[in-house]
Amino acid sequence: QVQLVESGGGLVQPGGSLRLSCAASGRTLSNYGMGWFRQAPGKEREFVAAVSRSGVNTFYADSVKGRFTISRDNAKNTGYLQMNSLKPEDTAIYYCAATPRYGLIRYQPAYDYWGQGTQVTVSS
Repeated sequence: QVQLVESGGGLVQPGGSLRLSCAASGRTLSNYGMGWFRQAPGKEREFVAAVSRSGVNTFYADSVKGRFTISRDNAKNTGYLQMNSLKPEDTAIYYCAATPRYGLIRYQPAYDYWGQGTQVTVSS
């Protein structure tokens, strides 16, 4: 079992930045691919970004490409999502997830472990 805990969410003005963290425990995070997903009010949860086990390869949803950066520090068993140039439409609960499958995966059922989520609100 892998336990995931997100942190770093909050209220930020449009154009601002936030860095989300995802701390893992229970298993070595380097054995898992990681992804970030988000769910806005009244909408389905959607893919944001994924990173390979080594951290070398990344993949982004078109809506965040060029503004968000996913990364990981396997020595710290932690993943990150750096969010820049935030827009009101980025407002959502953000979830990190881990998958034992190889590759950069945007398919949610492929992820076996999920955090509880952290709220990000972008508003002036």
